Amino acid sequence: MRHTRLLLPIGLLLGVIVVYPQGNSAALPNVVAAQSRREAQPSKRVQTIEFESKLAAKLLPYNVVLPVDYHQPSAKAKRYPVLYLLHGLTGHYDNWTTKTKLADYAAQYSMIIVTPEGNNGWYTDSATAPADKYETYIVEELIPDVERRYRANATRAGRAIAGLSMGGYGALKFGVKHPEKFAFVASLSGALGAASWTQSDLRGLDAIRQSLLLIFGDDDSATRRANDLHKLYGELTPERVAALPYVYLDCGTEDRLLATNRSFVDVLVARKIPHEYRQLPGIHNWQYWDAQVQDVLRIAAQKLRSM
Repeated sequence: MRHTRLLLPIGLLLGVIVVYPQGNSAALPNVVAAQSRREAQPSKRVQTIEFESKLAAKLLPYNVVLPVDYHQPSAKAKRYPVLYLLHGLTGHYDNWTTKTKLADYAAQYSMIIVTPEGNNGWYTDSATAPADKYETYIVEELIPDVERRYRANATRAGRAIAGLSMGGYGALKFGVKHPEKFAFVASLSGALGAASWTQSDLRGLDAIRQSLLLIFGDDDSATRRANDLHKLYGELTPERVAALPYVYLDCGTEDRLLATNRSFVDVLVARKIPHEYRQLPGIHNWQYWDAQVQDVLRIAAQKLRSM
């Protein structure tokens, strides 16, 4: 199956918002008390876990951003929802906590945020490198480890997964392949056509081409077919559509991934999959993601539940 090419020209559709169906528009508090702000210093709330993956046979650390009240005596019995936030190609687990104001933005929400290490693995079990099991690692090792270490709501209603670029692709893939795990999935500037981009599509983009060949194999590989987002969502039965997590995605109007995102939204609309899609002025950079992660946090807070 071929989809919109990565390098198609992009029109400037500034300010266009497409929403199906209407989500919960109830506003959440925008301020926290002065005492909470003092307790919300990132240095006290961001932790690094040096996790040794048995599946991947390598160190895959992750950062954790804790809620401001996590260590308060009044919250000892509370279990918090968890948002898993994935990085992009050439990135690492600490990108979200060093390149954005994630810890500050999260201070007003009662949730745990986890930023895993995905290297350049496309959050997929590799077709060519048996130890690179970046999909299975997230599901079978990372989530259980987080739920052992922290007071997490270990139910579907307490989990969300989101990401940027490569991580956006990964998040939406976890949503359709493991819908029993997540109540909400989100993509920022997602590389949503990754599994279908051929070597011809990626001419001149050698770093991306090499990473895709390593993970997905040749253009006609079974791994590509099994991880093609357009195919996975496009072939869902009505019963499986009903079991999906809620989907959010956005893309900058000057981002060359805009065409890929719009073609994926066409699939969501055709299959009547509940989602929110936004096109906003911006390019493929941290300024855009620093702004848009705030919307992801806001919607995740609406969709997830504490215990």
